[in-house]
Amino acid sequence: MRLNQKLPPKGRVTNLDVSHTAERHEHRGRGAISNQTGRFERETRDAFDDGWGTVEEAAGRLQTSLTRETARTIITYNRSPDISFDRTINPYRGCEHGCVYCFARPTHAYHGLSAGLDFESRIFFKPDGPALLKKELSRPSYVPRPIALGMNTDAYQPVERQLKLTRTFLEILSEHNHPVTLLTKSALIQRDIDLIAPMAEKGLARVGVSLTSLDPRLSRLMEPRAAAPYRRLQTISALAEAGIPVITMTAPIIPALNEPEMEDMLEAAAEHGATNAGYVVLRLPFELKDIFHEWLAEHYPDRAAKVINTLRDMRGGQDYDANWFERGRGRGVHARLISQRFKKAARRLGLDEGRPRLRTDLFRPAEPPNGQMRLEL
Repeated sequence: MRLNQKLPPKGRVTNLDVSHTAERHEHRGRGAISNQTGRFERETRDAFDDGWGTVEEAAGRLQTSLTRETARTIITYNRSPDISFDRTINPYRGCEHGCVYCFARPTHAYHGLSAGLDFESRIFFKPDGPALLKKELSRPSYVPRPIALGMNTDAYQPVERQLKLTRTFLEILSEHNHPVTLLTKSALIQRDIDLIAPMAEKGLARVGVSLTSLDPRLSRLMEPRAAAPYRRLQTISALAEAGIPVITMTAPIIPALNEPEMEDMLEAAAEHGATNAGYVVLRLPFELKDIFHEWLAEHYPDRAAKVINTLRDMRGGQDYDANWFERGRGRGVHARLISQRFKKAARRLGLDEGRPRLRTDLFRPAEPPNGQMRLEL
């Protein structure tokens, strides 16, 4: 397995070091700067000037492509002790939102693709997913617990307007009174309030809205195709007014970038109706390290070294630490300071109350594919 990281993997760096990671930024409206080769590939491809000057030619418009994925199962289970759910459904692989910090980017390497521009422009979707969900909900051995819908990549990314897979999953879960949680940074979720609100009234649904910055410029650079900050706040209001419990996720927290806004983001979310909050410190697994470093060198060269060094101080001198409970929080003085600031602000704003538990006792199993109903004694 190969990692194309340009910076030394440990220790402190300078802005001069970071400047060496820079790439030409050619694709407007995309988050990643480059399309570096996936870590499982045998060859590495890099653009260079061979004397003909072609490397300086402007890149063509990067179009989004959709690929059907034939899945064998649709519910993914996990046993991670630091994650609050044990099962999830991801209608899509890859995400057109283009968030440069997305921890899911490295998963595109399993398709032989790049975690860079490929991740946000080559999207896989699962048209057979709804049928598979009905099949799994009909199994006699199935035990209902809340399904987290769209936790790897956003279930409400732009392609959802066309394919409506997420809405179809919600229709099935609603029909069978199955509990569900959602996390998004898209205003498109308002389209499905007609489904989510009745489920929430029964204690079957809650929603998380990711809020990463109140600064439109920073948000546009980090998440070029996601909803603007004001639209996310409007979405929190719309969901709350419909009686849906809303959790705001100030994630990821990036030192010296959006960290100074943390209290302001929590206050804005509370004012718009959020009832709970959470946070995650930026995670940089596998290829994501280099993608994020390139982005910093392009957009924030003056503070790039400070961001990287502070993150490394929180990860034992490395870009990433995969240990349970520490991977999303970090350790050390700065990590404790973030935690204390967050807890103090959440307590002051009433965002520290327990999240509502979702009911499983209302679940109605789906009818088996063979049409035979279960014998109830």
